Amino acid sequence: MDTRIVLGLERAIDQSPIVMRGRRLGLVMNQASVTADMTTACEAIARAYPGQLQVIFSPQHGIWGEQQANMIETAHSVYEPLQLPVYSLYSETRRPAPGMLDDLDCLVVDLQDVGTRVYTFIWTMLECLRACAESGKTIVVLDRPNPIGGEILEGPVLASNLKSFVGGHEIPLRHALTIGELAQLLVAECQLDVELVVVPMLGWERQMQFPETGLRWQWPSPNMPAVTTALVYPGQVLLEGTNLSEGRGTTRPFEVVGAPFLDPWQWMPELERFPLPGLKLRPIRFVPTFDKWMGESCGGIDLQIIEPSDVRSVGTTLALLATAAKLAPDQFRWLPPPYEYEMVKPPIDILFGAAALREQIDQSRDRSLSPNDIEALLHCDENAWLERATPHQIYR
Repeated sequence: MDTRIVLGLERAIDQSPIVMRGRRLGLVMNQASVTADMTTACEAIARAYPGQLQVIFSPQHGIWGEQQANMIETAHSVYEPLQLPVYSLYSETRRPAPGMLDDLDCLVVDLQDVGTRVYTFIWTMLECLRACAESGKTIVVLDRPNPIGGEILEGPVLASNLKSFVGGHEIPLRHALTIGELAQLLVAECQLDVELVVVPMLGWERQMQFPETGLRWQWPSPNMPAVTTALVYPGQVLLEGTNLSEGRGTTRPFEVVGAPFLDPWQWMPELERFPLPGLKLRPIRFVPTFDKWMGESCGGIDLQIIEPSDVRSVGTTLALLATAAKLAPDQFRWLPPPYEYEMVKPPIDILFGAAALREQIDQSRDRSLSPNDIEALLHCDENAWLERATPHQIYR
């Protein structure tokens, strides 16, 4: 396209919001926090606000996205080009400790979310909101696109008894908000007494898929290499609660699924009973180089995206799980905790947001779930969610 949207980061550089002028700044960012010309956020802000940037904070996976998932922590470090300390918010703490904010007036958040509840960056932002509320600091969120659009909801709203670091508040699995809109909703619903300023984008519209923004994709975490990954992630992240490989250790994480005990040519006919919009599924075999089933040949399914706007990945993954459990009832398993610092609750429950998925698949392994069963599991009261979310939408 000939035009592109303008990011919140770029507007903060060009227009210098009053709350950032002359103030001591901290910045929450990683390697995907870049301008359209790929200038790293800390470099751009240090140039636009000389002498004001004091410290950088990094989310899960570290500032360079080097660490893998699930409690693989990142040490504090130094951003060498600017000689600034980097405090890891995925180490001994998942939030800024009081001393980390003492020498700051304003904390700036510039993170690329992927539009799914199960992504720790938005919960790192929530912890930053809470820390700023407690310490009386201003927080500025520089908005970025929801890469899978702002119109489609998928999956249940998180049950309040299943909160964790992959679900810190009651929102749907695919929530259809930008990170700035989520910040406003979280401040309101968590009743946080904090000065929040969201710097909106220019030109972003709710129906946009990421390629329509005119921006280049920069992976926000090591297993989110392409925007196609983000599109299937709302459903495929549920595989993390099972012994099926979600494709970690391959070049297409979350876009393939399988295990050594599954025959893809038996699996495909089982899946043909289910509506799988926007996708073409293919039987494959693959060998992960790390993570689940490392070095073993897995029989699996390849998810090829045909029409991005039609993809409903949560229903697709539920069909994959139900049929895998039917084909291999003695070998398919739910993984036990710990998972993302939750030591008791089953990972699949905190991922899906309800216990019903695990319970219903366990009760029907001899027959598999039906399309109607899956439709019931996917139920989300869209009107109730929109009533909550619409007041906080920036882009109508």
